[in-house]
Amino acid sequence: MPSTKQILVVENDQTLRELLEFLLNREGYKVKTVSDGDFAQKELRENPSYHLIILDLLLPIITGRQLLRWIRRSPEIMHIPALVLTDLQDEDDIASALDEGANDYVIKPFQPKELQARIRKLLQIKRSSQG
Repeated sequence: MPSTKQILVVENDQTLRELLEFLLNREGYKVKTVSDGDFAQKELRENPSYHLIILDLLLPIITGRQLLRWIRRSPEIMHIPALVLTDLQDEDDIASALDEGANDYVIKPFQPKELQARIRKLLQIKRSSQG
């Protein structure tokens, strides 16, 4: 991997946060994890150079939906791909998240290899759109 891609993981479940951090670090990504949407907004204001955001919709304080809308309205970070990783399986939840700007949607529990492939795809999309 020529340059280390930075990924922000926004997940309130500590065990899953640690698992995602482990899986992504093993793939060579630089990972920052936060536990809610409020922390995510603060982190993105301080460091708008992430290559990907992975977020749950069911977050405390600021929900994943609110965070996604905020990201898509913020000029300095609106280009960052967002992958929703959530328990919500209802077709309306999926459609709503995609309509609000999610680039992909994965339902928990997830298959690690599938998640990693989706992440690679999103990172390639970003890389090619800048080139």
